[in-house]
Amino acid sequence: MNFETIKFERDGAVAIITLNRPDAANSLNVKMSEELVKVATHCDSNADIRAVVFTGAGKMFSAGGDLVSFAAQGDNMGEYMRYATTGLHAAISRFARMNAPFLVAVNGVAAGAGFSMAICGDMVFAAESAKFTMAYTRAGVSPDGSSTFFLPRLVGHVKAMQLILMNDLLTAGQAKEWGLVNEVVADAELMERVMTVAKQLANGATMAYGEAKRLIADSFSNTLETQMELETRAISGLARHSEDARNAIHAFANKQKAEFKGR
Repeated sequence: MNFETIKFERDGAVAIITLNRPDAANSLNVKMSEELVKVATHCDSNADIRAVVFTGAGKMFSAGGDLVSFAAQGDNMGEYMRYATTGLHAAISRFARMNAPFLVAVNGVAAGAGFSMAICGDMVFAAESAKFTMAYTRAGVSPDGSSTFFLPRLVGHVKAMQLILMNDLLTAGQAKEWGLVNEVVADAELMERVMTVAKQLANGATMAYGEAKRLIADSFSNTLETQMELETRAISGLARHSEDARNAIHAFANKQKAEFKGR
């Protein structure tokens, strides 16, 4: 797959998506929004993709929205931004709902929509030099890119509002302390570490990962009883329809090593 603003690669069952506008701080314009939807749909639709790694080219992860391109729209700025965010949101929704684990490797500054994209991963890894800031209200706009969903769930209401209103600049270590990041890794070792985890997950129970992702995503809006019913339906559905689940259960029962094929 060939794109203008992102790069798409495969390493076996692992897909690697790289924001690829380094000269523009990997900022989001309409073209990138369109291409993110396309690549997210591709990853969600292909069962042979069993883990996805998401990162940025160059020294920055992403500075957020391309404010230069937004300003150039004049009176059509609102419509342009609506179209750009619609694509970004569709992509994030697919990444969140697909079976394959979605791993984010934050290689530098993550600001605005870059912050939002950084924290929406199933697992998030940050280089030691990475920095995180919401930055939206500094530009006179409100957050997008799923951050008002994920951020309060990760850090709580009080800290979420602090980050949004004060635009604090968090180091990678602080982001980990606040619960935004799973691991902080030396800059030179970031992609090696993320790819190791991605390949491990790509050899795992892909369909079970997907059910777990969706259960967690829905859990905050459900009652206890509703959530437990969804858990029942998910685990019994895997037992009925997933070859991996049936084979793994038999393997464990017979003290054998389970092998997963993503089915």
